[in-house]
Amino acid sequence: MNPGRARAAVAAAMARAAAMAIALAMLLLAAGCGERRAPVFHETPPERLSEWGLVLAEGGRLVPNERVLPYTLNMPLFSDYAQKLRTVWMPEGRTARYRATGDWDFPVGTVLTKTFYYPVAGPDAVYAQAREPLFDGAALALERVRLVETRLLVNQADGWEAYPYVWNEAQTEATLRPVGDMLALRLVAADGRERPFTYVVPDANQCGGCHRPDHTSKELRPLGPKTRHLNAAGAAAPGGDQLAAWTEAGYLAGAPPAAEAPRLARWDGSGGGDVAARARAYLDVNCGHCHNPRGAADTSGLFLDIDTADARRLGRCKPPVAAGRGSGNRRYSIVPGDPDASILVYRMQTGDPAAAMPELGRALVHEEGVALIREWIAGMPGECRTALAGQRDEEAL
Repeated sequence: MNPGRARAAVAAAMARAAAMAIALAMLLLAAGCGERRAPVFHETPPERLSEWGLVLAEGGRLVPNERVLPYTLNMPLFSDYAQKLRTVWMPEGRTARYRATGDWDFPVGTVLTKTFYYPVAGPDAVYAQAREPLFDGAALALERVRLVETRLLVNQADGWEAYPYVWNEAQTEATLRPVGDMLALRLVAADGRERPFTYVVPDANQCGGCHRPDHTSKELRPLGPKTRHLNAAGAAAPGGDQLAAWTEAGYLAGAPPAAEAPRLARWDGSGGGDVAARARAYLDVNCGHCHNPRGAADTSGLFLDIDTADARRLGRCKPPVAAGRGSGNRRYSIVPGDPDASILVYRMQTGDPAAAMPELGRALVHEEGVALIREWIAGMPGECRTALAGQRDEEAL
């Protein structure tokens, strides 16, 4: 073959290769622009969060997949100021049964996700409060947030299981971390003050510290999806009615109109309610899963769940079962009119790991939550009266 023909043959081969490369790229692009893979139920958790097909990092956004329903709670648990995107998904044809009180009856295959994130303030720096809503009902803009972890609660055939996934630095994928993780961050308050803290991703066993509200059965259970928490106006719910949104999605049966269902007050007052209602709601969510007659703290005799009505069980003029370091040298759980003398306030605002409450889920003090409980106690009438030897302390009204 002469040199001219050889060059022409090489050029033709290169052109064919380029055309094939372009065709392949267009085919891949077309496939990428097609329908997403539907959510998948796994009996054994996969290594990557994306394999569930529930919340997807794509196009610079975190997006709930088709039939993955976002929801919010009236009173979310405090977790070192992290914000949370919650979703629910169920396989086709499966539905939860409504209950006015207690747990809903969720079908096998239900998957609840909770993605923890912060507004970005700089490299390894995050804001304590969002300056504007970050989730618009459809997606999170990843350039504005720092994703930390996504926790899954999955209703397997033999009960609920917890799976923690930790997001990578690129914010493109989260990986299963059953042993948990730690992340060093700096928190920027509204006034510009910064403080370092370590965000702790609990291991799979620690999830049970909160999600086993019945200390006898020790069954793992969801805490948020109850009527009193979900009967709220959610950004992704048509008309703001989340009970109706779950019903419309086919995920809930038997729910009444929202006005006829129990509703917990919002702790920040945005949904109305007096100080007492908001304080009780805060304690129910942040403490009631342990401090209830069946919970891990049942031997304390201090019950902070919303169903407890007895003032002494709620801590009023109640001495601790075991005094010592955890009491902060204070005599009663709640001293009417005196938050500084109340063990409850001391344990919420101390940084001492041996005394701080809740025991899990916080490295920081929830200053706004403490302020609410202080206001509630400061407004209580009456006083505690120390009993004579051999008699029980009482309250004097």
